[in-house]
Amino acid sequence: MPPVVDFSLYLITDRQQTGGRPLPDVVEAALQGGVRAVQLREKDLNTRELYELALELRKLTRQYEARLIINDRADVAMAVDADGVHLGNSSMPIYRMRAMLGPHKLIGVSCHNQLNVITAQEKGADFVTFGPIFFTPSKTVYGSPVGLDLLEIVVEISKIPIFALGGIKPHNVPEVLSRGASGVAVVSAIIAAENPEQEARLLLELIAREQAGQ
Repeated sequence: MPPVVDFSLYLITDRQQTGGRPLPDVVEAALQGGVRAVQLREKDLNTRELYELALELRKLTRQYEARLIINDRADVAMAVDADGVHLGNSSMPIYRMRAMLGPHKLIGVSCHNQLNVITAQEKGADFVTFGPIFFTPSKTVYGSPVGLDLLEIVVEISKIPIFALGGIKPHNVPEVLSRGASGVAVVSAIIAAENPEQEARLLLELIAREQAGQ
């Protein structure tokens, strides 16, 4: 059986946005708030530093029965027995990553247009993050926001879960999910929040309320 995407809120780390707090502390607060999927994305760390941080987050995610996804690094993912890997445009091809990880690990892919989504699906991705939906400083490298209309289009053509990413905040979660997204992916909304646990609970409540009404 292929791995199951059993979460609706996908937390992506950025230790530069914690306000000086240790990243594991912020992640644990988010886990206490109900987050059940965390992507470790700290591209500036060397291999040893990334491994040690991944190992710490692996212990936390196991404690809270949550999934740990490692950005790009299959070696680190396998070393800590993570639940999968998240790939970008310059990552290893999906089919090679699948051959390395096996059939039971999750593979997520960052997508920014329809072709990206179709290709990711055809090559064996389990889910994609799509965006940036709204303006966010961290995603300016990917160009202008793709917007809600394009989100709705890719949801219609995709057979795998689509997580809306980029500028996602509590006030726009309902309109994002109303376009058919399976969930939302966030960075600063939780990582930079004064109270990550409370923010995670709020986002999950909004997601549950919207999904119940669909």
